[in-house]
Amino acid sequence: MRKRIFGVLILLVCLCTAVFAQVNIKFVEYNLPNGLHVILHEDHSVPIVSQVMAYHAGSKNERPDRTGFAHFFEHLMFEGSPNIPRGQFFKIVQNAGGDLNAGTSFDKTVYFITLPSNQLELAMWMESERMLQLKVDSIGIETQRGVVKEERKQSIDNRPYGSVFEQTFSHAYKVHPYRWTPIGSTQYIDMATYDEFREFYRSFYVPNNACLVIAGDIDIDKTKELVVKYYGDIPKGQGEIFRPKEVEPAQTVEVRDTVYDNIQLPAVIEAYHVPAQGTKDYYALSMLTNLLSGGESSRLNKRLVDKDKIAVYVGTFPLDLEDPSLFLVFAVANFGKSPLDVENTMQREIVKAQDSLISEEEFSKIRNQKETGFIEKNATVQGKAMQLANYYLFFGDANLINSEITKFMSVTREDIQRVAQQYFSPTNRTLLYYLPKTKS
Repeated sequence: MRKRIFGVLILLVCLCTAVFAQVNIKFVEYNLPNGLHVILHEDHSVPIVSQVMAYHAGSKNERPDRTGFAHFFEHLMFEGSPNIPRGQFFKIVQNAGGDLNAGTSFDKTVYFITLPSNQLELAMWMESERMLQLKVDSIGIETQRGVVKEERKQSIDNRPYGSVFEQTFSHAYKVHPYRWTPIGSTQYIDMATYDEFREFYRSFYVPNNACLVIAGDIDIDKTKELVVKYYGDIPKGQGEIFRPKEVEPAQTVEVRDTVYDNIQLPAVIEAYHVPAQGTKDYYALSMLTNLLSGGESSRLNKRLVDKDKIAVYVGTFPLDLEDPSLFLVFAVANFGKSPLDVENTMQREIVKAQDSLISEEEFSKIRNQKETGFIEKNATVQGKAMQLANYYLFFGDANLINSEITKFMSVTREDIQRVAQQYFSPTNRTLLYYLPKTKS
């Protein structure tokens, strides 16, 4: 009897999960005359609202001699406006019971504010203020110069393995602006003039380079009126928005180097050039990363960490980028183990994925992982707002929030083997050994 009840419960859980996975996220979208793209999603499950403003500007939109501008503006945008006193942006939102933050990547800069739904107008007023009339003055610029330099010290220069992404991208790219990372150079931030900062703001922080998403406990018609009230009169940007046109040439020879860092355990980083996000092979490569390092039972974890004990950590990271990207394999060697041992064992697992199809059991597991991850991204109001902004910004198709999972589910075992063979070749690889400075 217990077994029967347990079986019924399992069946119900499966059915509920299947239904949940198929829930259609409804939204409306339109453009204002100034070019701002607006997406509204109504969800009354909780009395909160999340506003996301995503600008199609990241580190790849910078000049090579002025890197770090996009990240700098992530900070400067909290300096206030003529109507928001300096240093009060966070306090105003937090005093209203809300949360806010921002993030910069290679391809975008995103700002979000989440508040009780009765404070929607506050979020819209504050975001419109900094789009229309941000304080880009000497006080704010000098304050943030110090802030971003300190952030770089803490997150990159003085953190073990902190420079991995910076070193990997600078070695792997020779032409494309992905060769520098969003943190940028403090040297260039110090050299930049006030006029250069103001020009960056006027060029990229304009309605026709942005996507506004408002999701949560809203009334669509009333919210449309508020969008016009707060964003409708902001002028459209006048100049052409800079988009880099450099195309990274195909890599034909392995790049190999050694980096000495303030670390105790050596590390091995492999980076393979792969297609941009949204391509057919991107989905197969994303499934491959689950096979290699998706959880403790994944192949690299079982082999390097559990069985051979030559690594204390291993992970794979296919970067979701707008232009052709990198697939990173990163491992930290165990005490007394050499980077060469780690590299050779990693390579044997990669060759396995190239030489034979994965098992049906493994395939079923990674499909389940992808479905679960897809659902989790859309499980909160803020998560849905972020996803809608991303899908529109990079694909021009916000409805991918409902349909992209089918692209993952259409990947076959043969596709996973094929992309491992096609992209994971030594000639398409950048390989770095991270060694303790005591070894230099």
